[in-house]
Amino acid sequence: MPSGFVLCADDFALTEGVSRSILALIEAGKLSAAGAMTNRPHWATFAADFGALAQKADLGLHLNLTCAAPLGAMPRLAPGGEFPALRDLARAAATSLVARREIAAEIGRQLDAFEDRLGRPPDFIDGHQHVHVLPGVRRGLLDAVASRYAAGSVYLRDPADSAAAIRARGVAVGKAMTIAALALGFRGAALRRGIPVNRGFSGVVPFDPARDFGADLARFLLRPGPGHLVMCHPGFIDDELARLDPVIATRPIEHAVLAAFVPAGLAMVRFAQLR
Repeated sequence: MPSGFVLCADDFALTEGVSRSILALIEAGKLSAAGAMTNRPHWATFAADFGALAQKADLGLHLNLTCAAPLGAMPRLAPGGEFPALRDLARAAATSLVARREIAAEIGRQLDAFEDRLGRPPDFIDGHQHVHVLPGVRRGLLDAVASRYAAGSVYLRDPADSAAAIRARGVAVGKAMTIAALALGFRGAALRRGIPVNRGFSGVVPFDPARDFGADLARFLLRPGPGHLVMCHPGFIDDELARLDPVIATRPIEHAVLAAFVPAGLAMVRFAQLR
């Protein structure tokens, strides 16, 4: 039976407001992991504060291939200097060798940006809009992790769970099932390379501010996997967020709930404590 779970915030460095929210929650002991978007300008501003919390939480790369600008030229995928939408990224990654080469190069650049600022590898890697599991992206990511890091030292997020567990929680069931289907085969591919992954995943929400996020958070701990990971998206709203991301109104709601959150039954832990 599982005894703990990882609670991971996405989108650090997306904006100042999102970054400050996540820093505050880690400092208060309300998160056990957070992933950073190292292609964003705020990474340079907040990386030192982020790195200073390494004893409190796992600090990872939130691979970004769909929001704002890449760190290097991508003439096939981002000819105008901006990443494509998720659907266009998925299509290009599946059909274009040139696009896959550009993606692999950008993965390397975002990992370099993490290491340059923190002086060490990330504890884990996941993806904005789960891009890391897309066919055409996952191979480049697995190659990068296997070639750059010692076996077992960096873990990857598997955003899939069983249909039974997803239905039992009853939150954004269709969306969670779609993400699980997208990730089919990802876990096995990672494990064959000696790359650890979580075993159990929840946190998919409809981003509806009218919902009770506290109740949803409790549901995310139903039917936990033996190495369970729950994602979340806290943040403070600022003008930049409204320009960049469709997820706006729910972020301060999640922050407020997480700031008061006390897990019942399962302990919130870091990934190494799950193994």
